[in-house]
Formats: sequence, C-alpha cells, structure tokens
Amino acid sequence: MSHNLSLRKLAAAAVLVPLLAVGACSSSGGRSPEADSENGGTVADTDRIKIALITHSGPGDTFWDIVRKGAEEASAKDNVELQYLSDPEGGRQAQLIEQAVEQNVDGIAVTLAKPDAVASALAKAEAAGIPVVSLNSGEDRSAELGAFTHFGSNERLAGEAVGKRLATDGYTHPICVIHEQGNVGHENRCAGVKAEVPGTEILYVQGSDMTQVESTVTAKLQATADADVVVGLGAPYTLTILKSVDSSGSGAKVASFDLNPDLADKIASGDVVFTVDQQPWLQGYGAVDALWQHTRGGFELGGGQPVLTGPTIIDSSNAAQVAEFAADGIR
Repeated sequence: MSHNLSLRKLAAAAVLVPLLAVGACSSSGGRSPEADSENGGTVADTDRIKIALITHSGPGDTFWDIVRKGAEEASAKDNVELQYLSDPEGGRQAQLIEQAVEQNVDGIAVTLAKPDAVASALAKAEAAGIPVVSLNSGEDRSAELGAFTHFGSNERLAGEAVGKRLATDGYTHPICVIHEQGNVGHENRCAGVKAEVPGTEILYVQGSDMTQVESTVTAKLQATADADVVVGLGAPYTLTILKSVDSSGSGAKVASFDLNPDLADKIASGDVVFTVDQQPWLQGYGAVDALWQHTRGGFELGGGQPVLTGPTIIDSSNAAQVAEFAADGIR
C-alpha cells in the first residue's frame, strides 16, 4: 500500500464516520450528538467505550506527547474514555496490557517495540475477545500477535530512505545512534541506513540519561575522525547529538528521525540536514479511531494491511511550513 493512498484512506475515514454517526441519529431517532466542550465540536452518538493506549514511551520523550495528542482528539470525537499507559521495559508493558484486559476495556492500542515480551499478554486480550491494533513499532509482528491493523511507518523502509538520502548527498561514514537497545524499530532503522551506506557504524547509548548520551557520542566522534554524519533516532536525542558534535570539534553533520518543534527549527536553520517524519499524531488518532469503528460496526480499517504514516522527508525546503504544525503539537 502506498503512503499517499494510506493517508487518503485515513483522512476519508475521519471525515466519513462523523457523517455516518449523524445520519444514523436522524434516521433512528437516537439521542442528539453531544457538544464536545473541549474541541467545540460534536461527540459521536454511540455508547461510550474505554480504550487503553499502551506504549513503550520513556520519560521525557516528546515524540509520545504527539502520539497521545492524536489519540486524545480521536477519543473526544468518538465518545471514548482513553486510558494512556506507558513503560519502556517490555515486561512491565506486558503487565499494563494484562491490567487492561482485567479491566475488560473495549479495545487496546499497543506499540510492539519488544514484541516477544508482550506476546503472552496480547494472547490474553485475544482470548478475552478484546480487539487490538498496534502502532508505531512491530509492523512485521502485528498480525501474528492478534492486531487487526497497524498504524506507523515501516522502520526498515524509513531507514533505507535515510540511507538513500545520505548516499545521494555524498556521506560515506554515518554513525547511527540507537538510544534503546533491543527495540526492534530502532534496530531496523539503523539496518536500513547501513543497507544503503555500508560504511555505517552503530552506536548504542543509554537513552534514559541524556548526559550519558552526550558523553558517549562525543567520545565516539573524537575517536572517529572520518565520521561525516551522525543520525539520531528521535528528536530529543538528535538535539543532544548536536551538542556532542560541537563539543567534540567534529566536522560531522547531523540527521535525524522524527520531529518536534525545536528540531524543526534546527532543520530550517541548517543545523540539522534533514529528518524522516513518521507523523505520530496520525498514529495515535488512527489507532483509537480504528478501534472505535471496529466496536461500532466491525470495521477493520486497512483491510488487514498496515496503514502507513511515513516516511516523509523534512529538510530545508519544507521545514518552515512543518514547524508551524509542530508548534501546535501535531507534527
């Protein structure tokens, strides 16, 4: 499925479903749509349901604020009580899934950064008849683990997109910085970069400690004089990598995955050459909306295939425009 086609389907679903809800109300004599005081819009005329969104978010990672904002907007529209839970450790994420199953939620949206760690918990959700969608990571394991669709960017393809851009721009010795060892999405990103630029080195850092991230990258650059670009896998880490490049005296450039307002500004100013955005707001919105549609009508958005939200290249040609959306917390 192409990226543009997937986004068109998602956009169409977002527009069409509220119209269906209003039509059903007028023809069946149901209660009028309720005003959504937060958004100034309307709430779907369907029974209120509870959805658990369970991610592998770590403390301070602004990426997940964007995912959550999308999920909250869909929840406000769809008359959903949203329960947001997160833990970067796979075993504890599994416990959160089991907790949601015990609470008999109406749907679970989950990230699959460490799919083996959460497999047994998701089997319990399937046994309980709770529909599941995955988002962000683990696309290749999504169907196997019982999700009826997945919202995200194919991480290997995203990595290859970065690698192709680096190769086109003449870089030969990237350092790809993984801030969460064992995260399959992160490993796939760097593997994709290396597939296109064989001289790529992988560097592991402890993402929960930005001081350690900075010092480790600085030491690596000081020891690797021919490194010509450093690739961060998330906006907060890339911004820290910029400090490392400066303090090490390296001439390496910086590229990134993902986005936040500060990173958008750095791209616009030329301090970061580009990033690949997976549009996390769409991941959160799509996951919640798909579960609501499944609950109200058995719909399965994506037709059993992943709904791709990226990769999208953001560089100096479009960073200023995207920065406006980033300032609103949706990019």
